[in-house]
Amino acid sequence: MTEGPTTAFGDVTESDVRAAFEEADYVAEDDIVTTTLLALRLGKPLLVEGEPGAGKTELAKVLAAGFGSELIRLQCYEGLTAEHALYEWNYTKQLLAVQTGEDPEASVFGEEYLLERPLLRALRGDADRPPVLLVDEIDRADDEFEALLLETLSDFQVSVPELGTIAAETPPVVIVTSNRTRPLSDALKRRCLYLHVAPPSFEKETAILRRKVPDLDGVVATELSAMAARLRQEPLRKPPGAAETIDWARAVASLGDGDANGHLSAETVRNTLGCLLKEVEDVERVDDDLLEELLDAAERATAGGGP
Repeated sequence: MTEGPTTAFGDVTESDVRAAFEEADYVAEDDIVTTTLLALRLGKPLLVEGEPGAGKTELAKVLAAGFGSELIRLQCYEGLTAEHALYEWNYTKQLLAVQTGEDPEASVFGEEYLLERPLLRALRGDADRPPVLLVDEIDRADDEFEALLLETLSDFQVSVPELGTIAAETPPVVIVTSNRTRPLSDALKRRCLYLHVAPPSFEKETAILRRKVPDLDGVVATELSAMAARLRQEPLRKPPGAAETIDWARAVASLGDGDANGHLSAETVRNTLGCLLKEVEDVERVDDDLLEELLDAAERATAGGGP
């Protein structure tokens, strides 16, 4: 069996990974740290699934920043093709070269005419400090693209007929995210390590808000987390993720609103719900009765009883 390229992160430690998360104020449980560590050491892609806003994309950004690597993002969508993901030729430049005919013997399929797209760019990245390749929302792409991605990641190489096989000297760190809008193939799952990022607990979300929004009063951070947790119990069309709660917290902090004791008022909660809920049906669900329940949950949480 032919050995694949060697990972540049074979000697990375758990402390290194934790430090990267800490530096970015990313609150990571032990399973996130350990699975990320294994993906780095083994040089295997990491498939991260979870609800939108759970912090899947942020994980890739944290790794790139923490290890001084370039972040290369491939945003997936229906109809994504190999040309948009791998490479394409600069047809305008090729046509000009043919028309001018400066060097009739020169090929118009050389490196100077090649336009790298995210997958090829990641394969040709810095060998000493390989990039972090984020394949975002793979579940939005077609099955055909998923097969292409699997083929590329199997050997970390791609064939360009006019240039030959281009292989990564050192494989990139690959983070593949999915919102679980459709099942992924078993073949892709076998190729990756797997991590499920669940919606944050009340305690974790409070810690996230205190790190991400340092200007926010600690009591208010607790109240917002409690209300977000209570809202997730409702049959919402789009339950809020951590990203929405952070936006909500930043909005509240910018208003500097609250009563004499620093607690959130019903008016502030009502007027800022658009930062948390992104569907009109969800906003309308928060009637006076539910709003009162949210405020009760906030009061219980600040009293130490949980949401």
